[in-house]
Amino acid sequence: MKQLAQNYKSGELSLLEVPVPACQPGGVLIRSAYSVISTGTEIMKVKESRLSLVGKARARPDQVQKVLRTVQQQGLVATYQKVMNRLDSLTPLGYSVAGEVIEVGEGVSSFKVGDRVACAGNKYALHAEFNWVPENLCVLVPPTVPMQQAAFATVGAIALQAVRQSEIHLGETACVIGLGLLGQIIVGLLRAAGVNVVGVDISESRCRLAEQMGAACGATPAGADMVRLRSALRDLTAGAGADCIFLASSTQSNEPVEMAADLARDRARVVDVGKTKLDLPWNAYYEKELDVRFSRSYGPGRYDPLYEEYGIDYPIGYVRWTERRNMACVVDMIGQGKLDLAPLISAEIAFEDALGTYESLRKGELAGTGFVFRYRDGTAVTRTIRTTPTQVAAAKSKVRLAVIGCGNYTSSMLMPHLVRNADVELVEVVTNTGLSAAQAQRKFGFRSVSTDARSVLDNPDVDAVVIGTRHSSHAELAALALRANKAVFVEKPLALDAVGIETVQAAARESGNSRLMVGFNRRFAPLLNEMKAAWGPRGGPHVVNYRINAGALEKGSWYLDRMGEGSRFAGEGGHFVDTLSWWMGADPVSVTNYAGIGDPDDVVATYTYPDHSVAVISYLTGGASNYPKELIEVSGESRNAVLHNFESFSVWKGGKIVRGKAGAIDKGQKNEVEAFVAAVKSGGPMPIAFESLVATTHFTLATQPSPALADAAQ
Repeated sequence: MKQLAQNYKSGELSLLEVPVPACQPGGVLIRSAYSVISTGTEIMKVKESRLSLVGKARARPDQVQKVLRTVQQQGLVATYQKVMNRLDSLTPLGYSVAGEVIEVGEGVSSFKVGDRVACAGNKYALHAEFNWVPENLCVLVPPTVPMQQAAFATVGAIALQAVRQSEIHLGETACVIGLGLLGQIIVGLLRAAGVNVVGVDISESRCRLAEQMGAACGATPAGADMVRLRSALRDLTAGAGADCIFLASSTQSNEPVEMAADLARDRARVVDVGKTKLDLPWNAYYEKELDVRFSRSYGPGRYDPLYEEYGIDYPIGYVRWTERRNMACVVDMIGQGKLDLAPLISAEIAFEDALGTYESLRKGELAGTGFVFRYRDGTAVTRTIRTTPTQVAAAKSKVRLAVIGCGNYTSSMLMPHLVRNADVELVEVVTNTGLSAAQAQRKFGFRSVSTDARSVLDNPDVDAVVIGTRHSSHAELAALALRANKAVFVEKPLALDAVGIETVQAAARESGNSRLMVGFNRRFAPLLNEMKAAWGPRGGPHVVNYRINAGALEKGSWYLDRMGEGSRFAGEGGHFVDTLSWWMGADPVSVTNYAGIGDPDDVVATYTYPDHSVAVISYLTGGASNYPKELIEVSGESRNAVLHNFESFSVWKGGKIVRGKAGAIDKGQKNEVEAFVAAVKSGGPMPIAFESLVATTHFTLATQPSPALADAAQ
């Protein structure tokens, strides 16, 4: 299928041929009929992407602060790799689509194949011939609604949410400042609700269009026009002024905010729905006691993964208008003839002409308010694109490798080492979305791309599989790959529960294939190995303190999805349990944990070992963001050692101090990858014994407050 994408680093737009998305549980796969170009949001993204790195930093100072904090914790090299990986990536465009359901995912009851739907979401309703969209971001489109207008349902929901936030009433008067696509729909909705409307915009043609949409007067901010608007407003309100002002403009000027205060009545409401400067003139807003409100996107449910991704609806008795109900309301109003968006459609453009369209919009050569892409019919559903025919191959000197899941960690911390490894041949990459697969192929040179994991598992050209998907899928995918007789590298964690562990064990037992590696990379860190060598052979029990300053997660991080992806310690804790097992030379025999001491994600746990060694892991989320992440302290045999965040170490023994220092933080990913590849190529033992991987996973999960898992681990 074709999909529109942008490289944020270079600003280049591309119309790519990519695999059709997988139809996942909880959503539907749609064949797009029309998608709306957001001339505000999307063109702003296009222009921002063409800025220099300094310009991008100035445009997003919040991101610069995050980068600086990451440097302090993870070092300059690792941070640079992650940042450049994010910048040099293909990002999708679009968020408002209408089309036909062609596949229904497991658990979806609201839709069936053949339904006409309108869809939302800047990760889902994209400019692409096919889209997978979660159930709560889709609404049915009645036969009476033209699909061209249904494609505007998302933008309409944004406008409707602003109207709801205003709490405006029948017979009141509103002023809409900014008469772009969003402002025009607000005008139409207000008129349908029996509200008088006037509008302001710098474009004369948009002012006339607003009057066509029902505004009593549309005016530019120039002198004569504003006199006309003030006169109309005075007639409508008996001289009182507007009951509500909608700020729907996008500008760095403070003029809209100042104009709002001037046109508003005493104690009026000002609703910000655009991206405009908000330097409130204190006297003007204080004297009228203006009520300033914000309208956030499509409505309640937006940015809530439980609602959007897991399909958990808000009870209508508590939340009358969710984002989905807002979309449905807009579609119903179009179907009933109460809202006509046809005047807003300036042009229908064939999707094949997308690149030229964006360039014309960027240069200001294409005049109009609303533009829609029209998609061709009959495109085949293709989930695997192979550039080289698959055939049964003779034994090769290289490890023929495929990757399932190629997100930011895999792309920045694993793939660079695999690409540079002369013993690796990159055969195929599989991701949920075609665009991310195409991005991985562009960056790393995979021969083939797919959105179907079976494509890799059934491919005889693949010797080994790297699994870099989200945590909840690790156990199932690892088991399937083992049963397909592949060597498997799966990022931590191996599993999120005892059922997942048994799934992997059963696959290894029944297939006779236990060639498994889990991404516990710290035991391969060069500096930690230097410290162990400086310590010398172990001759007695040790006491180890391992402190992890995990810090707070960004809002919206999928690591916070405890229901779907497990706790933070379940996801990351295996690193630390495995490192201790490697140091002690044995797996733990017991664990006592004190989880949830402060924050629910805080963990302090004590592990014992066969030689009576003891280790304490303190996994803490409430520390300073600029404090180093990891500290390991070892005591025993008249010796001490300290590893400081993989930057330096000291070993005290025999009256002397041995010190070591790294040029850059290296937590062992390169050595880990090389060890896995070497084991696969030679057919020798895997870098970590299968039994140890299982034990580490058991004890990681047992560290959580779950008695059943604790019993299983012991």
